[in-house]
Amino acid sequence: MAYENIIVETRGQVGVVSLSAGKLNPLSKKLLQELIEAIHNFETDNSILCIVIFGNDEVFCAGANIKEFADENFVDMFSQNRFGEETEAFRNCRKPIIAGVNGYALGGGCELAMSCDMIIAAESAQFGQPEILLGLMPGLGGSQRMTRAIGKAKSMEMHLTGSRLTAMEADQAGLVSRVVPDADLKAETMALANKITEQAPLAVMAIKEAINKAEELPLSEGLLLERRLFHALFATEDKNEGVRAFIEKRKPEFKGN
Repeated sequence: MAYENIIVETRGQVGVVSLSAGKLNPLSKKLLQELIEAIHNFETDNSILCIVIFGNDEVFCAGANIKEFADENFVDMFSQNRFGEETEAFRNCRKPIIAGVNGYALGGGCELAMSCDMIIAAESAQFGQPEILLGLMPGLGGSQRMTRAIGKAKSMEMHLTGSRLTAMEADQAGLVSRVVPDADLKAETMALANKITEQAPLAVMAIKEAINKAEELPLSEGLLLERRLFHALFATEDKNEGVRAFIEKRKPEFKGN
């Protein structure tokens, strides 16, 4: 379908979504709906093994479209369950999603990036949850994901003051996978995505599930889930191919079965 706020393309086995909603890429309800649809389409496409999300040349996403909900009240937001579906859409996608972040990733933009499985940050990237400056708080998971990523103290300061993390600070705090020069952001992010597509697809899905559950489950239950998923992969042809390739000292040819 034709999208108004995003550009969707396929590069080999990687599905790429670029936000194109304007200079600052305000996170409108329409943009989120289009993004969720694109992610769903890539998830159901067996030829796509990894998904990447970029902003534009200047910013990733500077936050929500404030004008869109300026006149909304509690009844409006609660009855619509605003951000309910969006909060879980990325987590429920079984294929890895990588955010390539440059410039501002603030408010809803920061939450969008954190919803992905990995973040590659350009040196220009800035991360923050400035909702407090509007008399609000995050609604797309910021208080929860940020705290799990960087710890209570740093998260509390950011949320209560609206302060930001630079790319290097985000790297040191554990929020991002790595920091790269702005000019290399797309190439480095795509290289990571392509590296993932070389792996056994079922193992990739199992690992994403196990790591996501690690944030929620007690250690004993997390260990059990990991062990059961590990056992399940022994029923796959890709496991047999991977073991044979290792013994024969050659590159495996995984087929996703």
